[in-house]
Amino acid sequence: MDIQISQLGRRFGRVTALHSVDLTIPGGMYGLLGANGAGKTTLMRILAGVLPPGSGQVRVGGHDLSTGAGRLAVQRRLGYLPQDLGLYPDLTPREFLDYVGLLKGLDDTRARRSQVDELLELVALGDVAGRRMKGFSGGMRRRVGIAQALLGDPALIVVDEPTAGLDPEERVRFRTLLAGLGGHRTVLLSTHIVEDVAQTCQHAAVMAAGRVVYTGTVADLVRVGEGATWEVVTGVGAPPPAGVVVSAVSRTDGTHYRVVSPTRPGADAQPTAPSLEDGYVALMQRGVAAPSADTPAR
Repeated sequence: MDIQISQLGRRFGRVTALHSVDLTIPGGMYGLLGANGAGKTTLMRILAGVLPPGSGQVRVGGHDLSTGAGRLAVQRRLGYLPQDLGLYPDLTPREFLDYVGLLKGLDDTRARRSQVDELLELVALGDVAGRRMKGFSGGMRRRVGIAQALLGDPALIVVDEPTAGLDPEERVRFRTLLAGLGGHRTVLLSTHIVEDVAQTCQHAAVMAAGRVVYTGTVADLVRVGEGATWEVVTGVGAPPPAGVVVSAVSRTDGTHYRVVSPTRPGADAQPTAPSLEDGYVALMQRGVAAPSADTPAR
């Protein structure tokens, strides 16, 4: 289910959230990367039909999202996991998913409940399907969220910051689950966590200040950091080197810094192969044009 976005703009009063966004999203797994406030959530809400476009054109699977009929047609084929999914804590996962299935128009009781049980197994919640969700961890709640997004076998799945706040084990579990959802679907992963995109996507876009500043492969985004990624070792107590410090590790011989800088940050700095995080930081270092108006994106 391909997505075509042309000159998309969206304002909230005096706040300009999206500035003339142009973006084509093919099928499969696709990452949307950017800092908090870059405009990602506004874009996700437009693609999910929650908000209409302010200006420009958005077509999803051929449907025009500027019309009510277009938004309804997309929502019938959509699975959406927002940042904050409201769960009913006194319901069990099975009861909650059965209720969501009814809202989605899955009227065949036997087929709906069979699908609910299959999804609970898929997200590794089958053994707690009869437990009240009030005692669930954040990761378990997020897995209920992705299960409800998968109900009805949607052609488009939109997930917004799905691993934020999860512990490392749950984050790995969730990434593995997301990576298996592509295939015949379009899965759009919006996140500010670079590692989520690195582990799940081959193609990505980067947003900053309400604009798309990069589209392409994840491998090409890594290469943006070539010639700008350095390793620097300083003595104990010495100040950090110039540039953007991506990581710092204290060892017996001093502090080992990983630095992104367009120029060598010190005489002893050694070039090193970049990661996706380094490429992303190098891209941001190049500078993003200010939003021309008055206020930042959301």
